[in-house]
Formats: sequence, C-alpha cells, structure tokens
Amino acid sequence: MTANTAGPAGSVGSGSSGSGSVASGSPAAGGTASTAPVTAAPGLEQRARAVLPSAAYEFYAAGADEHISASEATDAWRARRLLPRVLRDVSSVDTGLELLGSSLALPVLAAPTAFHRMAHDEGEVATAAGVAAAGSLMVLSSRATRHPEDVAVAAGPWWYQVYWLRDRDVTRRQVERATAAGARALVLTVDAPYVPPRTTAPLPLPRDDELCRSVGAGTRLPGWEQDPSVGPGTISELQRMSGLPVLVKGVMRADDAEVCVAAGAAGVIVSNHGGRQLDRAAATADVLPSVVRAVGDRVPVLVDGGIRTGTDVLVAMALGARAVLTGRPVLWALAVDGAEGVSGLLDSYRRQLSTAMALAGAARLSEVGPDLLHS
Repeated sequence: MTANTAGPAGSVGSGSSGSGSVASGSPAAGGTASTAPVTAAPGLEQRARAVLPSAAYEFYAAGADEHISASEATDAWRARRLLPRVLRDVSSVDTGLELLGSSLALPVLAAPTAFHRMAHDEGEVATAAGVAAAGSLMVLSSRATRHPEDVAVAAGPWWYQVYWLRDRDVTRRQVERATAAGARALVLTVDAPYVPPRTTAPLPLPRDDELCRSVGAGTRLPGWEQDPSVGPGTISELQRMSGLPVLVKGVMRADDAEVCVAAGAAGVIVSNHGGRQLDRAAATADVLPSVVRAVGDRVPVLVDGGIRTGTDVLVAMALGARAVLTGRPVLWALAVDGAEGVSGLLDSYRRQLSTAMALAGAARLSEVGPDLLHS
C-alpha cells in the first residue's frame, strides 16, 4: 500500500514538487504563479481569484440562489469537536488506504469539476499529474476540457464521472471511451436532473477544442443535457455497459443510500453538489452519519462539500467516511500553480491529517472512529 508512514509533520509543507508533472506553465489568465507553496489553508481562493478570468472565477465559485448551502458547508465540519486519546504510540502515522482496488497515500480525492482549461492551459492533464504526484485519485468530469486519453497518460488511478444524458448513445460513447482509456470506476452523479445557470458571463472556454464546445454552458445540444427520468436501474445498466464498479454521487438521505446499494452501487458519495444545485440543502457533514448507518459496511461511503483542512478530513473519517473528495480547492490550486499546485495542495492535506491523527491518538485510518468525536 502506498502510505505516509513518516512521523507527523510539525508544519504544513508544500508537498511533493511534482517532478512527474506534465504542466508547469502559467495559469490560463496569463498571470505568473506565486512562489508561495500551495496549501490547504485560508487564502488559496483569494490567490486563485487574482489570476483567474473573472468569468471563470464566478463559474467555479457559484452557489445556488442565496448561496446558503455553499456558505454553510465548511462551518458544518468546523462545528464538530474532537475527543483525543492519549498514551498511544503515534511515532509513525499512516494515512494510506485501499479504495476499490487502488492504493492511495491519503483519503482525499480530487472531485469531478468541469472546465479545467479555464484555470490552466493544460487543464485536466495538469490536474491529473498533480493528483498522481501526491499519490491520490482523480475523478474526471464528463465535462472536462481535455480528452480522457490525454488525461490517462498523466494520471495515476482515476475514475470517470457520468451524467445519464437524454441521448443514451452519447452516454454510451463517453463511457466506452473512458473505459478504454483506463478508468477504474464510474461515478454516476444523480443530484442534477436540471442545472441552473452558474453565471451570466460567457465562459472563457478554448475555441479550438471541439469537446469544450460540445459540453460548454449554452453550447450543448439538447441530447447532451441530463435525463431527469434517471432511476435506480441506471446503476446496473452502467455496470453492464462498462464492466466497471459504479459509485453514486449526490446521495443525501439514508433511504436513497439503501436504494443505491440494493441496485448494485459499489459506493455512495454524500454530496450536495457543492451547494450549486438546491439551495438550503443540508450540509453533508450533518447527513453523513445517517447514510453511514444505513449502508453499514456493505460499500464504502465517501463525502464532499466544504472540506478545507486535514482536520476536516479527520472529522469526516470519524463520522464514518471511507474517503473524502475536494473540488474547488483543487481548481484554486490549479490556477495558482498548475500541477505542482495541485500536488502541493493534496500533500498539505496529508500532512495536516497526519498531524491531526497523531494528536488525536490514531496511528492509522482504521483507528479513526466515532469515539474521537465529542458528543
């Protein structure tokens, strides 16, 4: 297993230098990358905003309606309090895990997010290189701005995110292409039967990229829109189509989680789409425990939404998550420093998590449980 077995870090570092990185060019906005290391810390979004085109920043940062769900996400993790153990041997801390056949150095994955070329010239290829350098896993959006074959060359283990589209042939072709390129799992996103407008400004998508035009906001044909009639049978249909495990993303209720598992889902991802769909949807930190109780140990439960520090990751694991995903911070890191920014961000999550685990008396992820939370 790929793992962090060093002692906990005394301070957050910049992470691996990204020696395997494909992209080291300047951000798409044309600004120069900062020399300060990219870390999971306050200020990263502001650094990204300074170099991103305004339309790109607005699109990435947008929440639904009044932004209530988007703004509450991080506070919900911060509201939890820990009950650390003492007199435990934490001279060596291991943040590694096995997840659906992939060995990862940390339980923080790159969530599926669209249009990475708005943040950096190399787009998802740079993101994949940074994620791989950090020893993690990327979930490639079906609305990516680089082809799956190009991303696969730079990536370590990766999954492919799927929307069940009105045009079934488009979905089939997307899935077959991702499977042929080496995707290890599919992630069916189910919380977006309709997509509200994200921004009124035109998106700065590359004009010379046919894929970008075909998936861009305002340029998609009707058949490329999500099918609002999607049901549980879609899970097994995707399995037959690809031969891959299918996780379901966008689950917020225990009863829906039960339905997904009964329909053959290989995993459940608790998510409210980053607060970009239904405003006033509950924070994922608040609903995660009920989903974990419903699923038990039948399949892994993952979670995203507002996770900004390694301590947030520790809380999520204590609440029962097998791993977490982070979306916007990866985009901010990509904009600031390309692949090296992404690897630095994820490595800082790992270092922060290692330190938090040591201070909480947990030497490995299997020792993180609900007893670490103060009720």
